[in-house]
Amino acid sequence: MPARVEPCLAALVDKPPEGEDWAYEVKWDGYRLAVHVEPGRVRILTRGGYDWTDRFPSIVDDARRLAVKTAILDGEAVVLDDLGRSDFGMLQRALGRLPSAVEAGAIVFYAFDLLYLDGRDLRRLPLRERRRLLEPLVAGREGAVRLSEEVQADGEEFYRVACAHGLEGIIAKHREKTYRSGRGEWWRKITCKRRDSFVVVGYEPSTVPRAIGRLLLAGRQGEAFVYVGGCGTGWSHKESVKLRELLDEIKTNEPAVVLRRKGAVFVRPLLVAEVEYRAWTDDRKLRHASFKGIRPVEDGGEVYELSIKS
Repeated sequence: MPARVEPCLAALVDKPPEGEDWAYEVKWDGYRLAVHVEPGRVRILTRGGYDWTDRFPSIVDDARRLAVKTAILDGEAVVLDDLGRSDFGMLQRALGRLPSAVEAGAIVFYAFDLLYLDGRDLRRLPLRERRRLLEPLVAGREGAVRLSEEVQADGEEFYRVACAHGLEGIIAKHREKTYRSGRGEWWRKITCKRRDSFVVVGYEPSTVPRAIGRLLLAGRQGEAFVYVGGCGTGWSHKESVKLRELLDEIKTNEPAVVLRRKGAVFVRPLLVAEVEYRAWTDDRKLRHASFKGIRPVEDGGEVYELSIKS
């Protein structure tokens, strides 16, 4: 049984592919995880390979009840809002990164692939076969481990409805393809709004005591970080105060970017902000950026990559 499997990643495209070979799912707004059910234990690994088992006790407890001896489930941990939509901010608060009444037990793992089952590596099987084996294990469950349903619909229509209902987007997967680690065209994501991850390189204090007025953000360009602007909306007052406390713990006198802003407080590039935005300006700055959540760089998620020519 593999100790870890590098996840398959979806390529961002502008519209859904069409044809009978494509299956569609909701694009969940959470943490990509692999749940390893092993003899005598359950392990939960992040996309970057970090062991976060202790952060998801309800998923661990429910995974123990699955009718398997060994398995690796690929999926997404989420918290659902009152309308059944995944909410990344609520997930962050449930994990204790930001203040909230949301409890860790509210976190649900939606399994969308099965990579290993009872001594058999399934990665060479086509998706339709992996799903055939996955569905009896998790379909119809109401606990912390559930099935991410395939949606039988026209791709364009499903995308339109998903966006109209405030979802992040949809995923299209080729039914006949094997499981391939890394990014490729066999999985595709179509998002309703632009959303990316940027390194937090500093902040500007708010006029409100102990709060943040604006986060200062950067993308990667090769081995360096490049300032891409900031965001000053998307958080409550309590969240703003908590953010400032987190950032004040990693202050630095050596900024990660070349930037001169009066009153700016610079921090080491250890945290990544999830940001929703409308577009880019001509000078490569974010337009109408809104904060959606924060995570450590170490969890292995991507940071927006600027082209060398930009």
